[in-house]
Amino acid sequence: MFFPVRPTVRRRALMAAGTAAVLSLTLAACGSSNDSGGSAMPGMNHGSMSSSASPTSDAMAGMPGMGGAEAGGKGLADAVAGYRLTSTDSTLKAGGPAAYRFTVDGPDGKPVTGFALDQTKRMHFYAVRSDLTGFQHIHPTMASDGTWTADLSALTAGSWRMFASFTPDGGSGKGKDFVLSRTVTVPGKATRTPLPAATNSTTADGYTVTVKGEPMAGMAHPLTVRITKGGKPVTDLQPYLDTYAHLTAFHEGDSAFAHLHPTTKVDGDHGGPDLSFHAELPTSGNWRLFLQFQTGGTLHTAALTLRVG
Repeated sequence: MFFPVRPTVRRRALMAAGTAAVLSLTLAACGSSNDSGGSAMPGMNHGSMSSSASPTSDAMAGMPGMGGAEAGGKGLADAVAGYRLTSTDSTLKAGGPAAYRFTVDGPDGKPVTGFALDQTKRMHFYAVRSDLTGFQHIHPTMASDGTWTADLSALTAGSWRMFASFTPDGGSGKGKDFVLSRTVTVPGKATRTPLPAATNSTTADGYTVTVKGEPMAGMAHPLTVRITKGGKPVTDLQPYLDTYAHLTAFHEGDSAFAHLHPTTKVDGDHGGPDLSFHAELPTSGNWRLFLQFQTGGTLHTAALTLRVG
Protein backbone atom coordinates (compact mmCIF):
# COMPACT_ATOMS: atom_id res chain seq x y z
CA MET A 1 0.00 0.00 0.00
CA PHE A 2 1.30 3.43 -0.90
CA PHE A 3 1.46 6.11 1.78
CA PRO A 4 2.17 9.64 0.57
CA VAL A 5 5.00 11.54 2.20
CA ARG A 6 3.64 14.18 4.45
CA PRO A 7 4.86 17.79 3.84
CA THR A 8 6.35 17.98 7.33
CA VAL A 9 8.52 14.90 6.73
CA ARG A 10 9.62 16.24 3.34
CA ARG A 11 10.63 19.59 4.88
CA ARG A 12 12.66 17.84 7.60
CA ALA A 13 14.49 15.78 5.00
CA LEU A 14 15.37 18.87 2.96
CA MET A 15 16.55 20.70 6.08
CA ALA A 16 18.79 17.78 7.07
CA ALA A 17 20.32 17.65 3.60
CA GLY A 18 20.97 21.38 3.67
CA THR A 19 22.59 21.17 7.09
CA ALA A 20 24.85 18.35 5.91
CA ALA A 21 25.89 20.39 2.87
CA VAL A 22 26.74 23.43 5.00
CA LEU A 23 28.72 21.28 7.43
CA SER A 24 30.61 19.69 4.55
CA LEU A 25 31.52 23.10 3.12
CA THR A 26 32.61 24.35 6.56
CA LEU A 27 34.91 21.38 7.12
CA ALA A 28 36.37 21.76 3.64
CA ALA A 29 37.09 25.43 4.34
CA CYS A 30 38.86 24.54 7.60
CA GLY A 31 41.07 22.06 5.79
CA SER A 32 42.03 24.45 2.98
CA SER A 33 44.80 27.02 3.13
CA ASN A 34 43.91 30.57 4.02
CA ASP A 35 44.68 32.75 1.00
CA SER A 36 44.87 36.51 0.92
CA GLY A 37 41.48 36.82 -0.73
CA GLY A 38 39.48 35.11 1.99
CA SER A 39 38.78 35.75 5.63
CA ALA A 40 39.56 33.02 8.16
CA MET A 41 36.90 31.91 10.58
CA PRO A 42 37.70 32.87 14.19
CA GLY A 43 39.64 30.11 15.91
CA MET A 44 39.87 27.93 12.80
CA ASN A 45 43.18 29.08 11.33
CA HIS A 46 45.77 26.69 12.76
CA GLY A 47 48.74 28.33 11.05
CA SER A 48 50.10 25.02 9.78
CA MET A 49 53.42 25.01 7.94
CA SER A 50 54.63 22.50 5.36
CA SER A 51 57.54 20.31 6.33
CA SER A 52 59.74 22.04 3.77
CA ALA A 53 59.10 25.49 5.23
CA SER A 54 60.77 26.95 8.28
CA PRO A 55 61.00 30.45 9.78
CA THR A 56 64.16 32.37 9.02
CA SER A 57 66.42 33.57 11.81
CA ASP A 58 65.17 37.11 11.18
CA ALA A 59 61.55 36.04 11.65
CA MET A 60 62.33 33.98 14.74
CA ALA A 61 64.07 36.93 16.32
CA GLY A 62 60.78 38.79 16.35
CA MET A 63 58.91 36.01 18.13
CA PRO A 64 58.42 36.17 21.90
CA GLY A 65 61.17 34.19 23.59
CA MET A 66 63.18 33.82 20.38
CA GLY A 67 65.05 37.13 20.49
CA GLY A 68 68.48 37.75 21.37
CA ALA A 69 71.29 35.66 22.83
CA GLU A 70 69.84 36.85 23.13
CA ALA A 71 68.73 38.17 19.80
CA GLY A 72 71.50 36.18 18.18
CA GLY A 73 70.23 32.77 19.23
CA LYS A 74 73.34 30.66 19.85
CA GLY A 75 75.52 33.31 18.27
CA LEU A 76 76.29 31.19 15.21
CA ALA A 77 74.63 33.44 12.61
CA ASP A 78 76.13 36.54 11.03
CA ALA A 79 72.70 38.16 10.56
CA VAL A 80 69.67 38.37 12.85
CA ALA A 81 66.59 40.64 12.77
CA GLY A 82 68.12 42.86 10.10
CA TYR A 83 71.47 43.32 11.86
CA ARG A 84 74.52 41.87 10.10
CA LEU A 85 78.15 41.36 11.10
CA THR A 86 80.21 42.35 8.05
CA SER A 87 83.93 41.95 7.48
CA THR A 88 86.31 41.60 4.55
CA ASP A 89 88.75 39.65 6.74
CA SER A 90 88.36 35.94 5.94
CA THR A 91 91.93 35.05 6.92
CA LEU A 92 94.28 36.31 9.64
CA LYS A 93 97.98 35.68 9.98
CA ALA A 94 99.39 33.20 12.50
CA GLY A 95 102.11 33.70 15.08
CA GLY A 96 101.71 37.41 15.76
CA PRO A 97 99.25 40.18 16.57
CA ALA A 98 96.41 40.55 14.09
CA ALA A 99 93.73 43.18 13.56
CA TYR A 100 90.18 42.07 12.71
CA ARG A 101 88.03 44.83 11.25
CA PHE A 102 84.26 44.68 11.01
CA THR A 103 81.02 46.62 11.06
CA VAL A 104 77.57 45.91 12.41
CA ASP A 105 75.15 46.88 9.67
CA GLY A 106 71.59 47.78 10.65
CA PRO A 107 68.28 47.00 8.93
CA ASP A 108 68.86 50.05 6.69
CA GLY A 109 72.12 48.53 5.39
CA LYS A 110 74.26 51.20 7.01
CA PRO A 111 76.88 50.65 9.76
CA VAL A 112 75.46 51.13 13.25
CA THR A 113 77.31 53.74 15.30
CA GLY A 114 75.14 53.92 18.40
CA PHE A 115 75.62 51.17 20.99
CA ALA A 116 74.48 50.95 24.60
CA LEU A 117 76.84 50.11 27.43
CA ASP A 118 76.84 46.46 28.52
CA GLN A 119 78.98 45.72 31.56
CA THR A 120 80.80 49.04 31.00
CA LYS A 121 81.59 48.31 27.29
CA ARG A 122 79.79 49.06 24.03
CA MET A 123 81.16 45.96 22.33
CA HIS A 124 82.37 42.61 23.66
CA PHE A 125 84.40 40.65 21.12
CA TYR A 126 85.48 37.01 21.38
CA ALA A 127 87.85 34.97 19.24
CA VAL A 128 87.44 31.23 19.81
CA ARG A 129 89.29 28.38 18.05
CA SER A 130 87.09 25.59 16.68
CA ASP A 131 88.45 23.04 19.20
CA LEU A 132 87.92 25.60 22.04
CA THR A 133 91.61 25.61 22.96
CA GLY A 134 92.04 29.25 21.95
CA PHE A 135 90.07 32.05 23.61
CA GLN A 136 90.37 35.83 23.56
CA HIS A 137 87.92 38.36 25.02
CA ILE A 138 88.70 41.92 24.06
CA HIS A 139 86.95 45.27 23.69
CA PRO A 140 87.55 46.72 20.22
CA THR A 141 87.58 50.38 19.27
CA MET A 142 85.14 51.99 16.83
CA ALA A 143 85.90 54.65 14.24
CA SER A 144 83.43 57.43 13.50
CA ASP A 145 82.16 55.56 10.41
CA GLY A 146 81.15 52.51 12.49
CA THR A 147 84.19 50.36 11.68
CA TRP A 148 85.41 48.34 14.65
CA THR A 149 89.00 47.12 15.06
CA ALA A 150 89.71 44.15 17.31
CA ASP A 151 93.42 43.88 18.11
CA LEU A 152 94.05 40.18 18.66
CA SER A 153 97.01 38.44 20.23
CA ALA A 154 98.82 35.72 18.28
CA LEU A 155 96.49 33.10 16.79
CA THR A 156 97.39 29.49 16.10
CA ALA A 157 96.67 27.88 12.73
CA GLY A 158 93.14 26.61 12.23
CA SER A 159 89.55 27.79 12.06
CA TRP A 160 88.43 30.53 14.43
CA ARG A 161 85.01 32.05 15.08
CA MET A 162 84.75 35.76 15.78
CA PHE A 163 81.83 36.79 18.02
CA ALA A 164 80.47 40.32 18.42
CA SER A 165 78.18 40.91 21.41
CA PHE A 166 76.36 44.25 21.48
CA THR A 167 73.16 46.16 22.22
CA PRO A 168 71.98 48.80 19.74
CA ASP A 169 71.14 52.19 21.27
CA GLY A 170 68.56 53.01 18.62
CA GLY A 171 66.52 51.63 15.75
CA SER A 172 64.39 48.50 15.74
CA GLY A 173 66.91 46.62 17.86
CA LYS A 174 67.22 49.22 20.61
CA GLY A 175 67.72 47.61 24.00
CA LYS A 176 68.04 44.07 22.58
CA ASP A 177 71.14 41.96 23.11
CA PHE A 178 72.71 40.53 19.96
CA VAL A 179 75.49 38.02 19.42
CA LEU A 180 76.64 37.61 15.81
CA SER A 181 79.65 35.75 14.47
CA ARG A 182 81.76 34.92 11.43
CA THR A 183 84.58 32.46 10.89
CA VAL A 184 88.13 33.17 9.77
CA THR A 185 90.98 30.89 8.78
CA VAL A 186 94.48 31.18 10.17
CA PRO A 187 96.80 29.53 7.59
CA GLY A 188 99.25 26.83 8.59
CA LYS A 189 99.32 23.28 9.83
CA ALA A 190 96.41 22.96 12.24
CA THR A 191 96.41 20.38 15.01
CA ARG A 192 93.12 19.66 16.72
CA THR A 193 93.37 19.19 20.47
CA PRO A 194 90.75 17.01 22.23
CA LEU A 195 88.62 18.87 24.74
CA PRO A 196 89.67 18.16 28.34
CA ALA A 197 87.30 15.89 30.25
CA ALA A 198 84.44 17.42 32.19
CA THR A 199 85.35 18.45 35.72
CA ASN A 200 84.14 20.82 38.41
CA SER A 201 87.54 22.26 39.29
CA THR A 202 90.57 23.78 37.57
CA THR A 203 93.58 25.97 38.35
CA ALA A 204 94.92 29.16 36.80
CA ASP A 205 97.83 31.32 37.96
CA GLY A 206 97.84 29.53 41.32
CA TYR A 207 94.09 30.01 41.87
CA THR A 208 91.68 27.11 42.16
CA VAL A 209 88.25 27.58 40.61
CA THR A 210 85.45 25.21 41.61
CA VAL A 211 82.05 25.19 39.91
CA LYS A 212 78.93 23.87 41.66
CA GLY A 213 75.65 23.23 39.89
CA GLU A 214 74.03 20.80 37.47
CA PRO A 215 72.57 22.83 34.61
CA MET A 216 70.09 21.23 32.22
CA ALA A 217 69.82 22.22 28.56
CA GLY A 218 67.22 24.87 27.84
CA MET A 219 66.50 25.55 31.50
CA ALA A 220 67.65 28.31 33.83
CA HIS A 221 69.83 27.04 36.68
CA PRO A 222 71.94 28.75 39.32
CA LEU A 223 75.67 28.15 39.14
CA THR A 224 78.13 28.92 41.94
CA VAL A 225 81.84 29.53 41.46
CA ARG A 226 84.27 29.40 44.39
CA ILE A 227 87.81 30.80 44.10
CA THR A 228 90.59 29.76 46.48
CA LYS A 229 94.38 30.03 46.59
CA GLY A 230 96.61 27.74 48.58
CA GLY A 231 93.51 26.21 50.12
CA LYS A 232 92.33 29.57 51.45
CA PRO A 233 89.26 31.52 50.26
CA VAL A 234 90.04 34.45 47.98
CA THR A 235 88.31 37.62 49.17
CA ASP A 236 90.23 40.32 47.30
CA LEU A 237 88.58 40.02 43.89
CA GLN A 238 88.49 43.39 42.14
CA PRO A 239 85.62 44.59 39.95
CA TYR A 240 86.01 43.59 36.31
CA LEU A 241 83.39 44.77 33.81
CA ASP A 242 81.13 45.82 36.67
CA THR A 243 81.25 42.38 38.27
CA TYR A 244 83.70 40.21 40.21
CA ALA A 245 84.01 37.67 37.40
CA HIS A 246 83.00 37.38 33.77
CA LEU A 247 81.83 33.96 32.60
CA THR A 248 81.27 32.80 29.02
CA ALA A 249 80.75 29.32 27.60
CA PHE A 250 81.13 27.68 24.19
CA HIS A 251 79.61 24.40 23.07
CA GLU A 252 81.81 21.55 21.88
CA GLY A 253 81.35 20.81 18.19
CA ASP A 254 79.62 23.96 16.93
CA SER A 255 81.10 26.63 19.24
CA ALA A 256 77.64 27.93 20.20
CA PHE A 257 77.92 30.91 22.54
CA ALA A 258 76.42 31.56 25.97
CA HIS A 259 77.02 34.38 28.43
CA LEU A 260 76.38 33.35 32.03
CA HIS A 261 75.13 36.45 33.77
CA PRO A 262 76.52 37.25 37.24
CA THR A 263 74.05 37.71 40.08
CA THR A 264 76.56 38.66 42.78
CA LYS A 265 76.54 42.42 43.29
CA VAL A 266 79.78 44.38 43.39
CA ASP A 267 80.58 45.85 46.80
CA GLY A 268 84.05 47.35 46.75
CA ASP A 269 87.41 45.66 46.11
CA HIS A 270 86.77 42.65 48.30
CA GLY A 271 84.76 40.14 46.27
CA GLY A 272 84.81 36.38 46.72
CA PRO A 273 85.25 33.64 47.42
CA ASP A 274 81.76 32.60 46.23
CA LEU A 275 80.15 34.05 43.10
CA SER A 276 76.70 33.28 41.72
CA PHE A 277 75.68 33.10 38.06
CA HIS A 278 72.48 32.64 36.10
CA ALA A 279 73.17 29.72 33.73
CA GLU A 280 70.93 29.08 30.74
CA LEU A 281 72.70 26.80 28.26
CA PRO A 282 70.57 25.94 25.21
CA THR A 283 72.12 22.60 24.21
CA SER A 284 73.19 19.46 26.04
CA GLY A 285 76.74 18.17 25.82
CA ASN A 286 80.12 19.56 26.79
CA TRP A 287 80.59 23.29 27.25
CA ARG A 288 83.93 24.99 27.73
CA LEU A 289 83.67 27.65 30.43
CA PHE A 290 86.02 30.64 30.57
CA LEU A 291 86.02 32.53 33.87
CA GLN A 292 87.84 35.87 34.00
CA PHE A 293 88.56 37.58 37.31
CA GLN A 294 90.96 40.22 38.56
CA THR A 295 93.24 40.50 41.60
CA GLY A 296 95.95 43.06 42.25
CA GLY A 297 95.34 44.65 38.86
CA THR A 298 96.01 41.38 37.01
CA LEU A 299 93.40 39.61 34.93
CA HIS A 300 93.23 35.83 35.24
CA THR A 301 91.45 33.40 32.92
CA ALA A 302 90.46 29.92 34.08
CA ALA A 303 88.91 27.32 31.77
CA LEU A 304 87.11 24.04 32.46
CA THR A 305 84.73 21.67 30.72
CA LEU A 306 81.18 21.44 32.07
CA ARG A 307 78.82 18.62 31.13
CA VAL A 308 75.24 19.74 30.53
CA GLY A 309 72.43 17.17 30.57
